[in-house]
Amino acid sequence: MNGGLDIAEDPARGSCPLAVEAQGLVKRFDGTLAVDGVDLAVPEGSIYGVLGPNGAGKTTTLRMLLGIIEPDAGTRRVLGHPHPHEIARQIGYLPEERGLYPAMKAYEAIAFMGSLRGLGLREGRRRGRELMERHGLGYAAERQIRQLSKGMAQTMQLLGTLVHEPKLVVLDEPFSGLDAINQGKLETLIRSLAANGATVLFSTHVIAHAERLCEQIAIIAGGKVPYAGSVDAARDRIPAQVRLETERQDGLWRAALPPDTRSEGNVWSFPLPEGGVEPLLRALIEGDAGIRSLSIERAGLHDAFVSIAGEAAARALEQENRP
Repeated sequence: MNGGLDIAEDPARGSCPLAVEAQGLVKRFDGTLAVDGVDLAVPEGSIYGVLGPNGAGKTTTLRMLLGIIEPDAGTRRVLGHPHPHEIARQIGYLPEERGLYPAMKAYEAIAFMGSLRGLGLREGRRRGRELMERHGLGYAAERQIRQLSKGMAQTMQLLGTLVHEPKLVVLDEPFSGLDAINQGKLETLIRSLAANGATVLFSTHVIAHAERLCEQIAIIAGGKVPYAGSVDAARDRIPAQVRLETERQDGLWRAALPPDTRSEGNVWSFPLPEGGVEPLLRALIEGDAGIRSLSIERAGLHDAFVSIAGEAAARALEQENRP
């Protein structure tokens, strides 16, 4: 595939209709290669994350998918259409750069955003009030945007993205600037959108959001997508780790531990052997090692990201996530 894509999909994915598909997307700005052969396949009704550090090409990729900018090479189809701007009314898009008219009343701002996607203003106003009531913000419907907190204003823009009931919702760094409470509310909203049949595609530089919300992700670094597939498959690229604590530090049973075992006193850590832990357990019992505890810990998405994207991309993510 273009761009060195490593696809690790569910075998059944071939039978699942795609809301978004792209092959070999390329974009240059002033001679600089920003996106280099990106491939994506987003199943309908899924929550799909594009994960990578700032500057990796996430925003450029989303804008090409939506037809906001045209790729220099490659193809894309959105909801089955090769020209996304022709089906804009079926798409909700929340850009990374937020902006609302500060003098507008909150429910009017939601209605205005809906009107940009073909929703009548009268119906938009009705839905705007209804959405605000549903999300516990009905008391602020008549307030001007300038009178709202930053978090509430961001919520208004999100509701404006959804007011026309799109089939595809594209969110560019939607958690940016939100406190923990509002991040949790947004996660709940994203899950409810998918539960009601919408497809949600969002970009993020926060691994925890992708790990909690997504079944499938694309990891992007340096304008390339080295991995696209399920979160589980990404995590399974790294062997599960065994953590063993024994009563004794030495004995013949030590020979049964893998060569790459790490130790801290009586605690031993090593990758899960291909044959499982049963042979090791027998050696430990027969050697009277005294097993205090034994656990098998699956790798997290952070470890998978480091393995796939490299240490430099992982450090960039960590830097961005520092307070």
